[in-house]
Amino acid sequence: MFAGTEEYDVDVAVEEGAVERLLSVTPADVDPADRLTFARNVFVPLTTACRYTCTYCTYYDVPGEASLLSPEEVRERCRVGADAGCTEALFTFGDEPDDRYTRIHERLDEWGFDSIRDYLYRACEIALEEGLLPHSNPGDLTEETFRDLREVNASMGVMLETTADVDAHSGGRRKTPGQRLNTIRAAGRQGVPFTTGILVGIGEDWRDRAESLLAIRELHERHGHVQEVIVQNVVPNERSDFAKPDLETMRRVVAMARAALPPEVSVQVPPNLSPAADLVDCGIDDLGGVSPVTDDYVNPRYAWPDLDGLRAVADAGGIPLCERLPTYARYLPADLRPPDVEPAPSPTSRDAWIPPAVHDRTREDDAHGRRLRAVAHGDGPLDARPAGGD
Repeated sequence: MFAGTEEYDVDVAVEEGAVERLLSVTPADVDPADRLTFARNVFVPLTTACRYTCTYCTYYDVPGEASLLSPEEVRERCRVGADAGCTEALFTFGDEPDDRYTRIHERLDEWGFDSIRDYLYRACEIALEEGLLPHSNPGDLTEETFRDLREVNASMGVMLETTADVDAHSGGRRKTPGQRLNTIRAAGRQGVPFTTGILVGIGEDWRDRAESLLAIRELHERHGHVQEVIVQNVVPNERSDFAKPDLETMRRVVAMARAALPPEVSVQVPPNLSPAADLVDCGIDDLGGVSPVTDDYVNPRYAWPDLDGLRAVADAGGIPLCERLPTYARYLPADLRPPDVEPAPSPTSRDAWIPPAVHDRTREDDAHGRRLRAVAHGDGPLDARPAGGD
């Protein structure tokens, strides 16, 4: 049904009746959440090399200009994040560099790594050593790679963006909906708590948005692994003239996401890109990772809000603001999970969602002498740790 699904043998069927019902949803048809959550993270852009050339993306650099953080730089960034009260190390980088990025491959070889995936594994180990929980967004992966990387990750993610075959993904090195759906499925098969989402305003239409949300729902219903879905609007930049979607568009899309997804799956909007305070009544319940120490390297022109800014969003909906870990509570083991949270059914591939290395990290004190269990349970004042900005 969607471009590339036959190549990857991805069977995701979206019923026409479900699409039509979702297209009729408005903000008046959904209920506001009873709380709003966020995670404190340090953004670690491992490499800006990417095999794709999406026309709206300013993150990737061309061969000869792409950067690659050294292990020492990774450790220093993680230490700064831990000192600032972060619980999450967000590893984001362009999809696996192709053969054009000779300097990146040569440097990895000098450091003793066969690939950027192998290097990511070590970077996640460094984050754990420094007291943070890794959340990696490494692009399209196979089940085998997920099987390896899940051992050092609290959660992982990749944006579906859209199931439409849009011109924004054009070029000789384009990504397809089939690749992304295959990645989301692979994560589910390997029992990885997962973040995905849609990108609004890159040439898709309303039906495409509905189909994208329903495709995510179907994969979650099979594997139970999708913890949150981001509804992210495109923003103008030096590489793209896509217009930022207007407020009414975003209100309707967010309401559609809330109506399409099971109640346990959070709906997130990025508070530095979206008018989040105007979307609280449309069903959002999460603001994603917000950093007190680093920029949003994917959208560097858009600064993170500080803690007061996050509170203002929650206050707009008359709901409390709560900190969370990069792994949602239902995926946590019993000693971390709040008593009022029902556990997610065990993944089919293993007994637990959280690997031993991550579980061990949560049992130790963080840089502020507070166990991560306190964050998972919502204990302690938010003021104890800065949220973002200066």
